[in-house]
Amino acid sequence: MIRLADAAATEAFGARLGALVRAGDVIALSGPLGAGKTSLARGLLAALGLAGEAPSPSFAIVQPYDPPEVRLPVLHVDLYRLDDPEDLAELGIDDSADALLLVEWPERAGADYWPDALALTLAIEPDGGRSLTARVPAAWKERWPFS
Repeated sequence: MIRLADAAATEAFGARLGALVRAGDVIALSGPLGAGKTSLARGLLAALGLAGEAPSPSFAIVQPYDPPEVRLPVLHVDLYRLDDPEDLAELGIDDSADALLLVEWPERAGADYWPDALALTLAIEPDGGRSLTARVPAAWKERWPFS
């Protein structure tokens, strides 16, 4: 478990993660509303070169970013409003092998939709901080410096 004291620490963690990502990676961000999924994503996107604050993809569902705005293509996806996992096909994200796929609320796609994703779960602690747990897949074992 990794302890994140506040929103700034959550964004900083995302920035550290941004230095490690590659095209084709999937990062699944889980946790309750307000846990910091979008803050972590914003830090990661800033580390990839995005100027300004990344909008939450809650309403757009898929927010794409392409070079030169960022150093590699990114699809920031928020599945919170997805009603049925079958609706995922309409989003066109399965054709994104050359992009980093950053997915909030991945459980809405089904428990095993991204079995090789770096799965990060944020929880709100009683003191207002956050705890982060990770399921690190084989593709990340050599890159994951947080153990």
